[in-house]
Amino acid sequence: MTVRRSLSTGRRHGGGSGDAACPVTVLTGPAGARTEGGVASSAGAVPELARPDGAEPAGAAPELARLARAARRRDRRVYWRAHPFLFALLAATRGRPVRRIGRTVLVHDPDAYHEVLTRLPLDRTAPGTTGGAARSALGSKGPGDAGVLFDQEGGEHRAVRRGLARDLGTAGVEELRALWRPLLADRLEPLATGGAVDVVALARELSGTVVCALLDSPASPRAVAAAAAEVAAASVRSELPGPPRPGARAAVARATARLRQLLGDEGDDALSAMVAVAAVNTTVAALPRAAAWCADAALWEQAADDTLRRSLVGELLRVTAASPLLPRVAAADGAVGGCPVRAGDRLLLVARHAVGAHRADPDALHPAPAGVARLVFGAGPHTCPGAALARALLEDLLAALAPYRPAVVRAEVDRRAALPGWRTLTVRAGVLR
Repeated sequence: MTVRRSLSTGRRHGGGSGDAACPVTVLTGPAGARTEGGVASSAGAVPELARPDGAEPAGAAPELARLARAARRRDRRVYWRAHPFLFALLAATRGRPVRRIGRTVLVHDPDAYHEVLTRLPLDRTAPGTTGGAARSALGSKGPGDAGVLFDQEGGEHRAVRRGLARDLGTAGVEELRALWRPLLADRLEPLATGGAVDVVALARELSGTVVCALLDSPASPRAVAAAAAEVAAASVRSELPGPPRPGARAAVARATARLRQLLGDEGDDALSAMVAVAAVNTTVAALPRAAAWCADAALWEQAADDTLRRSLVGELLRVTAASPLLPRVAAADGAVGGCPVRAGDRLLLVARHAVGAHRADPDALHPAPAGVARLVFGAGPHTCPGAALARALLEDLLAALAPYRPAVVRAEVDRRAALPGWRTLTVRAGVLR
């Protein structure tokens, strides 16, 4: 198999993304709205309260606050219904910037989070870490292969990132936009005639299209997206704490074999599969959640504004925090936020808390500091190389949806997915513009 442009020059320059984008280790509607499928719906008249210039009609502020609370209630479901015990623990411990529980250190503070990723030596192949789990799930064999980016350091890691920079830089993203923009227009066309669109199915097809283009694969984008999602979900189940689950490792192996067969992978190189797993799962987690926030919190005016849309994209990526938890292992003694850390300690970096996603709603007029918002993509040499791609894809999705002012009519949490997200998120047009 070959991969396009720089990825094809040696093909070993393919990779998924950086510190905050690998899914293989992760673990409501307004009052009075009608419900469909057991989930509160925002369908019906879409409030037009927020103005791009920041001015608000009299009495708008309380209504906007109510809508924002409803949007947050809906978004929290993807955490509490899929991973209730884990996120209850994280919520209970966020009162301190850094907290130790036995040999595990939980990091909630943005400065401490940044410190771990940029200053503390990390064991990137330890079991349970992003690199270790990715290597195990995707069949990377060890020193003889090219690795899976997350488990790399030094010159090897820099070489892969140089290849990715050429494919995922400005020119590369513009080439990909030429593929996904017509797809967006076509798949959203039913909204113009009163039809419904499942944003999750759309996100799957978009991510599969991007992956197939990056890897120069003739496979069906939908099939690739489904296979990549299954690899991540099976890997998460196999990595859960507790006694080994019968058949879990075999399920990961079967899912990985299926994905690599679709991509035309040969030999021991697992990088192409890593591209697919990271790109598909983060995209499918983030895009539908962002669309739901816009629908529930009446953010379509901001999404329609060419000046504000880019700021809104950054805010939505911050509050959705597609990879909300990064598991790491310390490779040497050190300190994080004043808390001593010993070699071998497990570090749980809570991206969702570090960027303030649990308390600050998305606001394109008053965005979070750029240095904080960017933490959803990691920090330091392992920053996610797909950040520009993620921003562009969400920006184009919002621009395409905004004229329809869609409202959510059905939402179902995906309890099997590797990352918190929706299994279905169906929307219909509200107020056409």
